[in-house]
Amino acid sequence: MSSTQADRARRFRALHDASGTFVLPNPWDVGTTRILAGLGFQAVATTSAGLAISLGRVDGLGLVTRDEALDHVRTIVAATDLPVSADLENGFGAEPAVVAETIRRAAAAGAVGGSIEDSGGDEAHPIYEATHALERIQAAVAAARALPFPFVLVARAENFLHGRADLDGTIARLRAFADAGADVLYAPGLPDLDAVRTVCAAVAPKPVNVLATGRIPAFTVANLAAAGVRRISLGSALARAAYGAFVTASRELAEHGTFGFGAKALPFAAIDEWMEGG
Repeated sequence: MSSTQADRARRFRALHDASGTFVLPNPWDVGTTRILAGLGFQAVATTSAGLAISLGRVDGLGLVTRDEALDHVRTIVAATDLPVSADLENGFGAEPAVVAETIRRAAAAGAVGGSIEDSGGDEAHPIYEATHALERIQAAVAAARALPFPFVLVARAENFLHGRADLDGTIARLRAFADAGADVLYAPGLPDLDAVRTVCAAVAPKPVNVLATGRIPAFTVANLAAAGVRRISLGSALARAAYGAFVTASRELAEHGTFGFGAKALPFAAIDEWMEGG
């Protein structure tokens, strides 16, 4: 089945408008995209960390260029008929005009949604000042609304990822982003279900995305849904799980000279079925 970008955009928006909670997993190449599609997920999102690792670079330091990130979006879009949302980091620039251009270029690459962070990568001052952060989201919203299809814009408040456990301040930012027209609100790094419930209640009825990496056992699809979460993403968790299995297998070989890891390897037939299905 093939679909137009407008079709995928409408399907993606419908997932957010529905009453249920859905999982938005994050592949990092064509093969993982096809596997996730074959497993029945309804949409996928790119991961900046997954891309950076695959290129042998450190994430979050601006070492992956906008052109590289958007080429990656094109690759993922071409691999599936599922809607694809783009991890656009901080928009690849501080100025609102740069963020707006990034939204337009992400759409041109085939994305039907994308996220913009309020962090600029400066270790001394990691979070943009509130007014500037809001202006960036306003520019992103304007660019998204000018597109000929419903682009789902996600506004991210990064306090908790940078050691700023300021729930009230985070909620204030999310509310401002909601008032500016952001479609989905996202505060990665929330510490527990109580914080998740508080955020969801504070910004309702806007959909909230929560990052689930396995670090917090209480974060299950059922528990997050009960807390009011509409969308659950995994960030780099799947990529790191895959690399974790690779390192474990390689260490077994290097340190013990055994091949026990092969018992857990996927059979070719299973892999081929997913690849052919794509």
